[in-house]
Amino acid sequence: MRVVSGIQPTGNLHLGNYLGAIRNWVRMQDEMADGSECLFFLADLHAISQPHDPATLRAATLEMAAALVACGIDPDRSVLFNQAQVPAHAELQWLLNGTARMGWLNRMTQWKDKAGKNREGQSVALFTYPVLQAADVLLYQATHVPVGEDQKQHLELARDIAQKFNNDFCPEEAPVFTLPEPIIPGEAARIMSLRDGSAKMSKSDPSEMSRINLVDDADTIMQKVRKAKTDPEPLPSETDGLEGRPEAANLVGIFGALAGKEPASVLAEFGGQGFGAFKPALGELLVETLAPISERFRALKGDSETLDAILARGAAKARERGTPTLDAAYRALGLVRH
Repeated sequence: MRVVSGIQPTGNLHLGNYLGAIRNWVRMQDEMADGSECLFFLADLHAISQPHDPATLRAATLEMAAALVACGIDPDRSVLFNQAQVPAHAELQWLLNGTARMGWLNRMTQWKDKAGKNREGQSVALFTYPVLQAADVLLYQATHVPVGEDQKQHLELARDIAQKFNNDFCPEEAPVFTLPEPIIPGEAARIMSLRDGSAKMSKSDPSEMSRINLVDDADTIMQKVRKAKTDPEPLPSETDGLEGRPEAANLVGIFGALAGKEPASVLAEFGGQGFGAFKPALGELLVETLAPISERFRALKGDSETLDAILARGAAKARERGTPTLDAAYRALGLVRH
């Protein structure tokens, strides 16, 4: 089993990032059997598909590396690196561009959402973003890729590209690419804004009160939870009572995700109580969970030498693992490299 996943180095990691993706990465790393491994990368090549500031991208890449290690990604047990140090990602994307089809990319929901009405004004990189995503996982013969619902379509595209490449250029008994399977986290990991229970928690929200940042101190966390939007009704005793109450459902979901409990178990404990009792309990659980992460993150963030070394070691391992696949793809296409 080989798990491959990436995250854009956007900075300002929040609770939604942690519970929605990073904590699952740590679990997968910790549960890997002998002979299996995880590769986690910072998608800095993807970041240049939209306008960006180079200095900010560099700083955010190191900050993201610090955050992942602080959350529990162990560079000695997983391969942690940034794309830009592994040129094979971009090379393989170009090779796969010959197999990918314009019609496939035009149907990508995220392309439509991000491009909006000004498609002609978008970069080619934004349009071909899913082909680079395909290269990211196919390069390493990934067997499994953790994806949210919003990325499932992109993994299906990666499988389509891999299948067509294998069919067009490879003997049936010797395909170049493995078709990866998705790992989709449960609904409990979908964390919503503290100000609007119908919108995902996001760093792009202008209100700092909408999210719990991984670097927030205990006082800030307690204040944000105390001021989180709710309704005047007490918590129900059963999950059916959360229908039509998105803010209440979100806070119950966060508590359950942190405590490792189903929402029904949380309501069995707090049902009938008002938010005046529930919010302090939630705040304390958040502080208990995030305090050690925040402390380690702050220590790592200021040590760029250590972070650079971690990423360099990871990139060397990634290059080693990706080279056989890249070589095989060149040969399948009739291209002579050396």
